Amino acid sequence: MLTNQDRVQVLSEALPYIQKFVGRTVVIKYGGAAMKEEALKQQVISDVVFMACVGLRPILVHGGGPEINTWLDKLGIAPQFKNGLRVTDAVTMEVVEMVLVGRVNKEIVRLINQAGGKAVGIAGVDGNLIQARPEGSDDMGFVGEVKNVQIDLLETLIQGGYIPVVSSVAADETGQAFNINADTVAGELAAALGAEKLILLTDTAGILHNPQDMSTLYHFLNIQQARQLIEQGIISGGMIPKVSCCVRSLAQGVKAAHILDGRLPHSLLLEIFTDTGIGSMIVASGMEG
Repeated sequence: MLTNQDRVQVLSEALPYIQKFVGRTVVIKYGGAAMKEEALKQQVISDVVFMACVGLRPILVHGGGPEINTWLDKLGIAPQFKNGLRVTDAVTMEVVEMVLVGRVNKEIVRLINQAGGKAVGIAGVDGNLIQARPEGSDDMGFVGEVKNVQIDLLETLIQGGYIPVVSSVAADETGQAFNINADTVAGELAAALGAEKLILLTDTAGILHNPQDMSTLYHFLNIQQARQLIEQGIISGGMIPKVSCCVRSLAQGVKAAHILDGRLPHSLLLEIFTDTGIGSMIVASGMEG
């Protein structure tokens, strides 16, 4: 149980970070267990509202894979994956758009508003925020990449004191909808906004030298070190696209990228407002932590 001295220590440790980041944009990719488990969901929402209340400008980007699978199952459609990406035919794309834009997005907006924040839910198609293009593989269907970003709508919402909640569905110039990886969307939006931080909530502790040993967590590394760990095979599997996403955003001007475990209570606040943090922070080569 926290003593009064503990509480004072927590608040005094947070103050310099609040002062440093006030008015700065933080883009958070929300997914994994923190999006499925009710207690964790409430804590993430609480953290985001706290950030907004102390002067940061959070933007939440979300996917919704498990709920998409639930609805595909209800409709008798078997989900298909290739290289970790959802194969998205025309029927599946309809379900993806319905679930991400119509259900998941609005649930997050409701929760933020109930917690005392002011949230607005949008998709990539709103205000031409994101223009998509095909991912490139003919057999992937309507899986897309980010072709272009126009941040006018986001800036208007942020300046109005709103917390934008962005679903990762966008369209190409013909109006065809595409499903885009939410990590990618978060990284591209962070870069376009010149964000202070890009934060990817995951179901892992961060970047580990040995995936079986939590004590081997890399708390701080730069782009060059991250690339070396990929080349050495230490960063592998599903962590490669996440780290690559972070590296791309940093190369485009984002100050810091974080990969952290969304399963830990209040992981966002612990990472941003404490000296030690809890996840892996990546910065541009030569930058200090």
